[in-house]
Amino acid sequence: MKRRSGFEVMARLIGLVKPLTGFMLLAILMGLIGHLCAAFITIFGGYAVLTALRFDTPFTLTALFVCVAVFAIVRGFLRYAEQACNHFIAFKLLALIRDKIFRALRRLCPAKLEGRDKGDLISVITSDIELLEVFYAHTISPAAIAFLFTIVMCLFIGSYHWLLGILALAAYLVVGIAVPLITSKLSGDDGMRLRTKSGELSGFVLDSLRGLSETQQYGQGKKRLAQINEKTDELAKDEEKMKRTAGRNSAVTSTVVLAFDLIMLFVSALLCQNGEVGFDGVLIPTIALFSSFGPVIALAALGSSLQNTFAAGNRVLDILDETPVVEEVTGRPEIAFTGAAAEHVTFSYGNETILSDVSAEIPQHSVVGIVGRSGSGKSTLLKLLMRFWDVQRGSVKLSGTKAADINTKNLREMESFVTQETHLFHDSVRNNLKIAKLDATDEEIKEACKKASVHHFIMMLPQGYDTPVGELGDTLSGGERQRLGLARAFLHNAPFLLLDEPTSNLDSLNEAVILKSLHEEREGKTVVLVSHRQSTMRIADTVYSVEHGRMS
Repeated sequence: MKRRSGFEVMARLIGLVKPLTGFMLLAILMGLIGHLCAAFITIFGGYAVLTALRFDTPFTLTALFVCVAVFAIVRGFLRYAEQACNHFIAFKLLALIRDKIFRALRRLCPAKLEGRDKGDLISVITSDIELLEVFYAHTISPAAIAFLFTIVMCLFIGSYHWLLGILALAAYLVVGIAVPLITSKLSGDDGMRLRTKSGELSGFVLDSLRGLSETQQYGQGKKRLAQINEKTDELAKDEEKMKRTAGRNSAVTSTVVLAFDLIMLFVSALLCQNGEVGFDGVLIPTIALFSSFGPVIALAALGSSLQNTFAAGNRVLDILDETPVVEEVTGRPEIAFTGAAAEHVTFSYGNETILSDVSAEIPQHSVVGIVGRSGSGKSTLLKLLMRFWDVQRGSVKLSGTKAADINTKNLREMESFVTQETHLFHDSVRNNLKIAKLDATDEEIKEACKKASVHHFIMMLPQGYDTPVGELGDTLSGGERQRLGLARAFLHNAPFLLLDEPTSNLDSLNEAVILKSLHEEREGKTVVLVSHRQSTMRIADTVYSVEHGRMS
């Protein structure tokens, strides 16, 4: 995880506001006018006291009361409008950020996400992004409003005496900048630690839910629950610490505000005693300072809460800044599939060499089988043909062109990949199949399912093709999920089929049906078939054996 300063995170997050700059400026303007109305309600009350005591003021009592009533109404309207505008900006930006995150995850998948804690990713996508609402709705415009409001009020108070204006500026700077900065500094890494532990807890709970059957089977329920409670307690302690920091921040802010109010009263009284200002120069500046801390107090309150928000922003930026292992290729000439080959391919995961100087020819319209022990590199070779990773040495080619030089979209259109584990979405059978071809007709779907020997099973379901499947396909058996994965591949209708143990969960009858379909498709398809079963290899024209990362 990259460590970014709060200012760097803030600058990056502010940069995302660009599409909604107009709304942000409108929110700032309404907020500024609204806060000025609120402050001048009290200030005009001071002028009313002066008028009632027969001091010379620029206003009549009637005018003052009318202005106060107008200010109150305008303040209420503008406060609502400012908050509505800020929250529109916030939730619109959260939607844009989620879109950016999903785009980033697509770029990173599968290489950078393999083995990544899915619960932690879910925490980033949901709670971390949601926390940014505090920044966009309650930080950017309040900070700008506080800055502009400070200028106006310092000029107004300074119009009575320059020293009073300087004192007001010092008060605003201490409350709005010094206090939150000191609080943030004292908080240290509390926010990042809280967000990290929150992500870890999400991952642990998700893992526990997925393994609930195994936990019950082996009597580990109490131990697992105790671990969840322990992680929850640790998270609660960190959150309690941040709440205490926020409470101290609020107490310090209130004390500082009161101190500056008293200092303003004392200084203005001394100036009055020395004849440098009149009684109005004591009353109005003191009342003005009393009533004008609202915008800067809002900033002071953010000193502790922003630690959590910036930690969440840092985790979001980590995903957006992550560099993919394989960059998407565009702008190259489109090619048609005419065969594939691996030429002296060497590939490693970290320091572990999986494939070493592997070569294989895959002629067009042929069925090529690959056999070998588990962990020998068979599945890795298929992933290199899909260009999920780039080879370290040698080359993987399709139609005589290196995979790294083919447009990614073009490459995906030429290939269908069926893995050992078929992922099914919590949706209908039909929609789970149509992910392979969104505009597929019902006839195309049925034909693909018949080739995968799964049509008859689907028709026996309560709602046929509209039957919902459980999350991750839990309502189906492994063989049924595998056949749906094959049906997707047939529906995609790519010329190059990569099948990783496509019959491992099937009985001999369903295996025979699928192998018959593959045999019949061989005139228009090229198939790479990875399997442990000798029966599956009967349809292969050529069989390669992979042992310890080498091809024979």
